[in-house]
Parts: sequence; structure tokens; C-alpha cells
Amino acid sequence: MNIDKFKHQHVSILDSIAALRGLARAGVARNATEIARLIVAMSSTIKLHLAVEDRALYPALQRGSDAELARMGLQYQQEMGAIARAYEAFARRWNLPESVRRDEQGFRDDANEVLRLVYERMQRENHDFYPRIEAL
Repeated sequence: MNIDKFKHQHVSILDSIAALRGLARAGVARNATEIARLIVAMSSTIKLHLAVEDRALYPALQRGSDAELARMGLQYQQEMGAIARAYEAFARRWNLPESVRRDEQGFRDDANEVLRLVYERMQRENHDFYPRIEAL
């Protein structure tokens, strides 16, 4: 199974997280417009990524001959629900520059928590899940 598109999306999302960290370090209020713009752009990539996983990747694993990989895929899919909901709430909260400027510390706290969840999840997929899929 070719998962290059998924891997490319991970790179894009991880790059966005790194850019958000840099912008926050350089000054949340000063970079509020760029922070909000980046969150909106990253959200589009994340939504597309999750939709394709749900519509194509996970069903293909369920239909496949590797029972352990099918189980792993189901577990990853179920775990992603809570992470996706946390990210969606984060994105709704911080997608406008005014929201970011109004509560710099709130943005920092929320970003540290939610973006760490997203980051850690993608690292697990990159190191544990995707190599198993590619080995098929």
C-alpha cells in the first residue's frame, strides 16, 4: 500500500507545528495574524488527512490479510477521535488574530497541550504504524 501522501501530509503538519512554535517564541501578539493564518492552513491539511484515513486507509487495512495490522488500524482510528476533537476545538478557538492577541497565555497553554498530542500521535504513526503498512 502506498502511503506517500499520508507521509507528505505529516511533514506539512509537523512543519506547521514547528512554525507555530517559532512564531510564539518570537511574540504571540506580534505574530497573531500569521499564527491564525497558519492554524487555518494546518486545519485544512489535518481535515483532509483524517478524512482520507477514515475513507481509504483504515477500511483497506480492515479488508487486508494482516489481522494484526487491521487491529492496529482500528486502535489508531479509535484513539484519533479524542485527538481530532481536541484539535478542532483548538483551531476554532485560535483561528482569528484577535482571539490570539486577546489571550496570549491561553493560546500558549492550549497550543502546548493540543499540538503536543498531534505531534506525538504523528510520531507514533511515522515510527510504528506506517512502517508496518509499508512492509505489506
